[in-house]
Amino acid sequence: MGTVSPAYSPLSDEWLMHRFNHLSPDLAAELPDALARMRSMCPVAHSEEYGGFWVVTRYEDVVRVAQDWETFSSAHGLSVPSAPTHARHYPVQVDPPIQRVYKRLVNAFFTPAALAPWEQPIRELATRLIDGFADDGACDFMDAFARPFPAVSFFDQALHAPAEEVEKVALLASTSSIPNHPDAATSWAGLSAWVSEFVERRRAEPGRGDIVDGVLNAEIEGRPITREEVLGTVQLLILGGLETTAGSLGLMMLRFCARPEIPAMLRERPELIRAAVEELLRLDGSFIAIARTATRDTELGGKHIKRGDKVIIYWASANRDEAEFADPEAFRVDRSPNRHLAFGLGPHRCVGSNLARLSLRIALEEILGRLDDINVPERAAVRFHSTLTRAPRSLPITFTAR
Repeated sequence: MGTVSPAYSPLSDEWLMHRFNHLSPDLAAELPDALARMRSMCPVAHSEEYGGFWVVTRYEDVVRVAQDWETFSSAHGLSVPSAPTHARHYPVQVDPPIQRVYKRLVNAFFTPAALAPWEQPIRELATRLIDGFADDGACDFMDAFARPFPAVSFFDQALHAPAEEVEKVALLASTSSIPNHPDAATSWAGLSAWVSEFVERRRAEPGRGDIVDGVLNAEIEGRPITREEVLGTVQLLILGGLETTAGSLGLMMLRFCARPEIPAMLRERPELIRAAVEELLRLDGSFIAIARTATRDTELGGKHIKRGDKVIIYWASANRDEAEFADPEAFRVDRSPNRHLAFGLGPHRCVGSNLARLSLRIALEEILGRLDDINVPERAAVRFHSTLTRAPRSLPITFTAR
């Protein structure tokens, strides 16, 4: 972006309204406060960065954009440039009606009934991971638990990928999702190559009745699914579930450290953990935004949006909008209704929301049952990455094993 004038210093009012940069580490660190200021000053703001795009922060406007796929398309220019070029991801980067075909293809594998057999293996995985660091009294939570937990679970239960490859591929998926990471482009290429090789291996193996078989054998509007569609669908399944769940776990752990009364309450009343997951997702969900492209001229929040304009809607801002949520900054386990948008909204709502809820509930049950006195060391600097998802890069914690 080059040198900016003092008027456009990071997170100044002028920066937020005219030079907003979703890749900025300054924004990543101060995201909730920055979005609150934008809701107040200019809920539909225009940034001059990346050729220009709109930033939408109010709940009502975010809902409208998410539901109106005919005006705000996912099929053309899904995101403002933030990552190396990759294959089209299905069903996220196509619009209805064809989008519904791809979504139905994967939906059947993520219903509560389909996921019920996963609960015990996921719980056993959580226990094994905690066993690995519980006696140490300290760990980097992101490395020791938050990132391996959803990765190992998904590769094992959903893809039936070889166990010896999980760590490598999870690292590729995580690194490729981190903006400005020096290895991002290489990781994208490595992940794409692995997905291609994995799919070809599975074609040659007997069927297992899992989601990979479902994708490989799918028909799209009466024709066999193409190789490009298979690769795009499998790659999205990997990217969509790993860093988002890891990020949410990291953000939740940070809140536990800052507000120890919350984990104390949940230890005393574990039956509240399910409701607590929903409130924590509202406050600390890591799927923070998504981008669309306007297909026609329209008006939003009093601003004229032109055909072809890019629009980023911030779930993380809508989830703290005072117009929708009373006392929005407070953690209220009994909040009702809680119409949060942590999994998005509309036809492109996250297909893996049931799996995420299951994984987060089990993770909190096992962590709170095993670890007390969780803290971030005083001098530890917690840094974040943030594009359309947000997560701590690392999170050192100390604790007492129960």
